[in-house]
Amino acid sequence: MDRQNAFNFAAGPSTMPQSVLEKAAAELLNYNGSGMSVMEMSHRSAAFQEIFDKAKGTFRDLLHIPASHEILLLQGGATLQFAAIAMNLLAGGEADYAVTGRFSGRAAEEAKKYGTVHLACDTSSTGHDRIPPQEELKLTDGAKYFYYCANNTIYGTEWQYVPETACPLVCDMSSDILTRPVDFSKYALVYAGAQKNMAPAGLTVVVVRKELAGHELPFTPEMMSYDAMIRTDSMLNTPPCWCIYMFSLVLDWVRETGGVEVMRERAEKRSALLYDVLDESRLFIPHAQRDSRSLMNVTFSTGKKELDALFVAGAAARGLLGVKGHKSTGGMRASLYNAMPLEGAAKLAEYMREFEAEHV
Repeated sequence: MDRQNAFNFAAGPSTMPQSVLEKAAAELLNYNGSGMSVMEMSHRSAAFQEIFDKAKGTFRDLLHIPASHEILLLQGGATLQFAAIAMNLLAGGEADYAVTGRFSGRAAEEAKKYGTVHLACDTSSTGHDRIPPQEELKLTDGAKYFYYCANNTIYGTEWQYVPETACPLVCDMSSDILTRPVDFSKYALVYAGAQKNMAPAGLTVVVVRKELAGHELPFTPEMMSYDAMIRTDSMLNTPPCWCIYMFSLVLDWVRETGGVEVMRERAEKRSALLYDVLDESRLFIPHAQRDSRSLMNVTFSTGKKELDALFVAGAAARGLLGVKGHKSTGGMRASLYNAMPLEGAAKLAEYMREFEAEHV
């Protein structure tokens, strides 16, 4: 299948900007006249340090991250942060967790190993189809932090507001980082796996308020200590060099395209194409409640497994790839990350209408 005729709706690893891939391909064997690929050069070399510093600088500029916060470029995926956050910030105390999907639920379970977890909300009783409003959050006096996942990839829900709490905010932004402006002054820590909007799998970005580092539990592994990573500028060991290089290229693309404000506009247009179909449909059933819908992950089904499978097969035959829903939910999921062209969403919306016309 020709790449030009294929659109990748996978939830991650996901589609990347074509211009970024073309630039990486052109520089694959010889980066900037160094005679080496980025995959070959020392992470201590001047050439890689330039890539590293540029990536951090561009990320800080794009999201207006204040000097009070350190940017860490780490390994271990977002999942490693489930434990790292609790080891560094919980310190045997109590924290509030908003469980609105699978990954926030896993994060809460992991944190229980290192302190007390209080569930500020749990939407599992309705299949994680909604984000609770501020007034429903059950907050704890003296909590070390409040944890939530901004976008729930599996279920297609997204927080439309920033929770108001007396304690520090911690947020998993793996699915919607770089898709909208963020006021980082409101957050103690934000982290994101790179494989959805930022880079290939293998890089995790953590933005942490510097004053919170250095209070980790005594048995915290050095590789999971924010203090150790700040002191070594994320180079306690060899960092994921190629992913950081790709991260830098994607950041350049975001900036050249117009920044996170434009990314937000594009996300709204893409998702509206699909939600308009769902709102008019007599066949497709959207999973997320209207006021909790994600701009990144549109989830839906026909209500019949056989018909869902037929839809997924027909989509793949048309070059609309990766629309099968998560194994725990079934149905369909269209991930509309930054690199997804508007044309891709339009073609999927067209196919949805054609499929409905044939099966209703």
